[in-house]
Amino acid sequence: MGKQVTDLFSKALTESGAYLVFERPDIDKVVTESQLTNQKLNLIGVDALIVGSLTEFGRKTVGSSGFASSSKKQVAFAKVDIRMVDTRTGHVFFATSGAGEATNEVSSTFGFGSRANYDGTLNDSAIRQAVSEAVSKLSVELNRRPWTTAVLKREGSRLFVSGGKSQGLKPGMLLAVQSAGEQIKSPQTGALITLPGQKLAQVRVDSLFGDNELNEGAMASVVSGDLGQRDASALVVYFEGGQ
Repeated sequence: MGKQVTDLFSKALTESGAYLVFERPDIDKVVTESQLTNQKLNLIGVDALIVGSLTEFGRKTVGSSGFASSSKKQVAFAKVDIRMVDTRTGHVFFATSGAGEATNEVSSTFGFGSRANYDGTLNDSAIRQAVSEAVSKLSVELNRRPWTTAVLKREGSRLFVSGGKSQGLKPGMLLAVQSAGEQIKSPQTGALITLPGQKLAQVRVDSLFGDNELNEGAMASVVSGDLGQRDASALVVYFEGGQ
């Protein structure tokens, strides 16, 4: 069951188009293939891992009968609990659950009607609903977080920015640029805290390039403000909203 839930989660996240999903549970198959073909494996690190389990799963049959009729209902139910883990710190920053239920009802009158055979697809349907609900809650939480990206390269007042069409960028969109905040280790928690950066300029997206989510980028030019002599690595681009 655990493998089935994992595959359904991966499918749901990928089909949403809102995430870059990388293989981890079956990564050994990828490694084996690279060894067989003698190709260098260039794995990409991820921001977060989704871990969890199928915490509730079962079936029950309920029915009712009258003078001339009777009915029988098969019910499958499932619940999944997940948590998001920051891969840099191991911190669990979000946890949620999803539940699903699927039913199949048959009835008969004076002994005539459908027979209530075992329906194995109810299990799959209940688990799929549970996964869908958990992914929906996850998406709501992550959509509350501000969108930011890195500057790949700077050429004067022109910037090459990571991210393109799949992340919602389009020509004419205005983005803000700020200095990268200094990171200081907190004596209270032991975690690195990024201090707020200073807003420097506003840029306009001129064009997009790339053909998939991994190599997409955008070219942007400064329309107001001043970036000074700051290097690309010292700049952060973010969306202010309202456009």
